[in-house]
Amino acid sequence: MLRACKSMVAVSTMTILAACAGTKPAAKAPPAGVTNMQSATHAVATETPQQAASSGTVQISDEIRKACGIDDHDAYFAFDSHALRSQDLPVLNKVADCFAAGPLAGKTMKLVGRADPRGMSDYNMTLGQARADAVAGYVEKHGLNRARVQSTSRGAMDATGTDEATWQKDRRVDVLLGS
Repeated sequence: MLRACKSMVAVSTMTILAACAGTKPAAKAPPAGVTNMQSATHAVATETPQQAASSGTVQISDEIRKACGIDDHDAYFAFDSHALRSQDLPVLNKVADCFAAGPLAGKTMKLVGRADPRGMSDYNMTLGQARADAVAGYVEKHGLNRARVQSTSRGAMDATGTDEATWQKDRRVDVLLGS
């Protein structure tokens, strides 16, 4: 009897392992309230092309791009990250210069951090804020007075993605003209 039970357990285990062998585990969302993120003031990362493919954007409003003479270039965030890529910093330098001493001098900037919908609500709000704060810290470091930068998070509240290709568009910071 004991021998038969052991055989059944072994067969069941092998069946489960075989069934799962070809599938990837779902991405785990961090638990709600996770706050062990690094300082977001000016995190910069270098990414491989594979990481960049799963990124979202810093979206600069048309109004700001037109006033500052910026083309349609984006800065990216990887999944579960708030670090800016080094190759995307030139456009943020242009934004900082434009607000510090260019056509938008004296105006305020509003940064809205966003996340894809896969994490818990509290975590996504924290991650969105970290992304907005990373951009705010960077533009402050490059000449824009921090008092003229408002940063906030919408987390995944407005997320529309349903797969990796669309989730990457949810992982961004919107750079807007403040009120």
